[in-house]
Amino acid sequence: MHFDPVLLSRIQFAWVVAWHILLPAFTVGCASFIAVVEGLSFATGREEYARISTFWTKIFAIAFGMGVVTGLVMPFQFGTNWSRYAAAASDVLSPLFAYEGLTAFFLEAGFLGILLFGRKLVPPWAHFFAALMVAIGTLFSTFWILSANSWMQTPAGYEIVNGQFIPTDWIKVIFNPSFPYRLAHTAFAFFTTTGFVVLGVGAYLLRRNRSVREARIMFSMALWALTVLVPMQMVIGDMHGLNTRKYQPAKLAAIESRWETGKGVPLTVFAIPDDKAEQNKFAIEIPFLGSLILTHELHGEVKGLKDFPADQRPPVTIPFFAFRAMVGCAGLMLGLVLLGGWLRWRGQLYDTRLYLLACQCALPLGFIAVVAGWFVTEVGRQPWTVYGLLRTAASVSPSLTSFDVTLSLLTYMAVYLLIYPCGVMLIARLIRKGPVDFSETASAVEAGIASAPVLTPAINVVKGEA
Repeated sequence: MHFDPVLLSRIQFAWVVAWHILLPAFTVGCASFIAVVEGLSFATGREEYARISTFWTKIFAIAFGMGVVTGLVMPFQFGTNWSRYAAAASDVLSPLFAYEGLTAFFLEAGFLGILLFGRKLVPPWAHFFAALMVAIGTLFSTFWILSANSWMQTPAGYEIVNGQFIPTDWIKVIFNPSFPYRLAHTAFAFFTTTGFVVLGVGAYLLRRNRSVREARIMFSMALWALTVLVPMQMVIGDMHGLNTRKYQPAKLAAIESRWETGKGVPLTVFAIPDDKAEQNKFAIEIPFLGSLILTHELHGEVKGLKDFPADQRPPVTIPFFAFRAMVGCAGLMLGLVLLGGWLRWRGQLYDTRLYLLACQCALPLGFIAVVAGWFVTEVGRQPWTVYGLLRTAASVSPSLTSFDVTLSLLTYMAVYLLIYPCGVMLIARLIRKGPVDFSETASAVEAGIASAPVLTPAINVVKGEA
């Protein structure tokens, strides 16, 4: 393998984004969960909800800070590594990124401080309002980023003038053909990821008999939410797949490792794709199920990779296995949710130790599924940055050398391998303490009282008198 600037830049961007996406995958859903719990605290006045909100706000703040730091790196790479892409697509994408800053960042920056430090300083309704604004801010961020990414997958509302994409219809640019499905699929993935984090933390606290009342509430709320989210995510994923079949058939062929166009095609459960030989080795297949899932018809036609020129096909191995990893995670999630519903019906939800351990171990499932799905989306788009119009090889900065990118990649790797373990350790420390500890001692800032100096009597050492 020749490590030229294009490949190294792709590896660098993959490294940065794969780490960064873990944070919005949690913070988007966490902000909404905090808003819900804060609303319950405001409506009922129960202290348990306030403690849960404070607990998760502390964790959210750490993850949000890490997300801001790691997220700032990505747009800089458009200039340093992908200047040709930036020059060609900036008239379309720059406004979308600007809208994110004007909506999402302003809301988050403006109200996060109130959410963090204002419980004793502002009325309860204002604290609840701040939580809502932070949650809406994270959703605005999701909206604009996915609109930009979806435009790169299914470009619309533009014309090409002197090699540049010029917007002609902003509604078509923003609401391009794949955007509604990608937005719904990603948002539900983020909510599901947070749901399993809350479920896992609740299970951890229950197993150790810590903050039991709060842990029961978290565990129950997460399981109810996941009972809706996981099946809905599967339905939305199916709709997204139909959209991909229509607008990106080569990507779908790579996901299924389908080489020949055919009707009534089988579902390939497992195989070793061979790009050079254009065939699958050791394939395990289920007859007709491929067409049924991909077209909703038993004898529906599915295009194969051989229908596309070899230089316009995505790599097969990564999308093929990443998609199966994502689907496997979804299957495990659904199994846990169904088992939890059965245990709740029997009145054994909080007392089945083995189930609590399974939920604790399932905490990272959402993150794995999100990263796997991102690999499916982005590798499946290759060899294009703007699908069908601008090649990845033609998007890289012309002045880059392999040494330049190798140096920056190693730097990013070192920094990220420092930041993330530190952040995880801080969050783990908060989880071990549990929600109750935050309510026992209010800081001087939260209490709205300035710390007064401690006055002690002067001691006359010589006379021994006070």
